[in-house]
Amino acid sequence: MSIKIEKKIVSYALADKNEAAQAVAPATAAPAEDIVHMHEQLKRPESLIGSTYKIKTPTSEHALYVTINDLLLNAGTRHEVRRPFEIFINSKNMDHFQWIVALTLIISAVFRKGGDVTFLVDELHSVFDPRGGYFKKGGKFCPSLVSEIGDVIETHLKHIGMIKDEGLDEHQQRLIADKRAEYERRASSGTAAGEGDATGGHFPDSAKLCNKCNTKAMIIMDNCLTCLNCGDSKCG
Repeated sequence: MSIKIEKKIVSYALADKNEAAQAVAPATAAPAEDIVHMHEQLKRPESLIGSTYKIKTPTSEHALYVTINDLLLNAGTRHEVRRPFEIFINSKNMDHFQWIVALTLIISAVFRKGGDVTFLVDELHSVFDPRGGYFKKGGKFCPSLVSEIGDVIETHLKHIGMIKDEGLDEHQQRLIADKRAEYERRASSGTAAGEGDATGGHFPDSAKLCNKCNTKAMIIMDNCLTCLNCGDSKCG
């Protein structure tokens, strides 16, 4: 095959034999990695990785047990991930049987679609019980049983890495620790007697609900409402 040179040659140099061979040889692209993503065409394997969570509410004497099973994708590679595949909810209380079965079928279908399923958490948290919500252990307010199922899904998605748990930064943790220590000093000196315990996730009985973290942990310190759980303050 001849190559026609249309421009004037102004200089030339002898090329190394190996360099010429590399220039002539076609560039071989690295083979594309066969990465498997979650989609509804994936068949259910014989076994899945599962986690079961217990929900105990003051609205029922029987607990709910939520089981979320995960599919392990790209096992043994650097792309290995766990993705939720199905959800089951069981309880001795049959009052909610119909809508719980419907909810598990719909959520499982969304899981199998793949993609970003974290929106389910916000959707479930936005459901309010017309009879009123309740406070969970530790003082966190839960507006409905559906919202608490959303809490379980959120906890699970954080566990498998689909939701990044940013948590509190060092400054916020130090602020909360200082506020708790100050409250304990006042309580021990009698200025806050009868207010309960602010340690170990337990907050004073007179604490108000924090609109930021939905926990009953807002107390007045230095004439300012401050949350002993997340550090939110009305004074900035």
